[in-house]
Amino acid sequence: MTESPEDQLAVYHSRRELAVVQPTGNLALVNTQWVSSEQTIWGVPGTWAPAEGGLTVTAAASDNIVVDGVLVDGTALVRGKDAAEPSTVVFSDTVSGFVIAGEDGQYALRVWDSNSEAIQEFGGIDVFDYNPEWVITGTFTENPEGTTLGFEQLKSEGKTKEHVIPGEITFSKDGVDYNLAAFKAGRALQLVFADSTNGDSTYSVGRFLFLAPNADGTITLDFNRAVLPPCAFSYNFNCPLPPKQNRFGVPIEAGEKNVLKKDGSLLHG
Repeated sequence: MTESPEDQLAVYHSRRELAVVQPTGNLALVNTQWVSSEQTIWGVPGTWAPAEGGLTVTAAASDNIVVDGVLVDGTALVRGKDAAEPSTVVFSDTVSGFVIAGEDGQYALRVWDSNSEAIQEFGGIDVFDYNPEWVITGTFTENPEGTTLGFEQLKSEGKTKEHVIPGEITFSKDGVDYNLAAFKAGRALQLVFADSTNGDSTYSVGRFLFLAPNADGTITLDFNRAVLPPCAFSYNFNCPLPPKQNRFGVPIEAGEKNVLKKDGSLLHG
């Protein structure tokens, strides 16, 4: 017996709520700190400094920092996520970390707490009911190789980050023509979009939708599977903002709305 779209969406939603409370799920991120000189990092022990390919940490054995399975007693290299074999860091039974790379050659430590305050307060992700009007079939037209578009980041003070745009997504709805830009995200395309519900019934910054072109040149945009960006769950993420062509002037009443506390209030009001 084939599941209804409503049932499929309910399974998808329950998996989303489970994912965000995992040890390195969105709600577990408690700090992202860029390291440009020798310094301490909020919430964890040790002294951290920039290094070729990552960061170094200097600590005593009593600090109980374990890098790649070895207790640090002195100085150790923590390789970044851009390395062939990235390092793992464990601070306690609940707190872990890894190092991310920036485009400018700097590195940051991300600290995760599987018992974070946000996880303890989490009540659920508020969603719209399934809305068949926002299941759209569009056309995917490949761009010349190397086509990019600059996306502004939430915390980048107007600076943009170039992303490869493999193709343009076009469709018409209610007499309006749309031409959207989605960038590569692993094997999928990531559409960062805004609409007139933002700041009202949905998260103010916008939402994400992950897509894959079909072999026949079409592409399905099921906005019922629109998700909140990581920055809706933790202020320690720096999310891309929707470019001009991805800003809808109409309400898209489909997909995720807001992150809620156990009492029903907004986690990030």
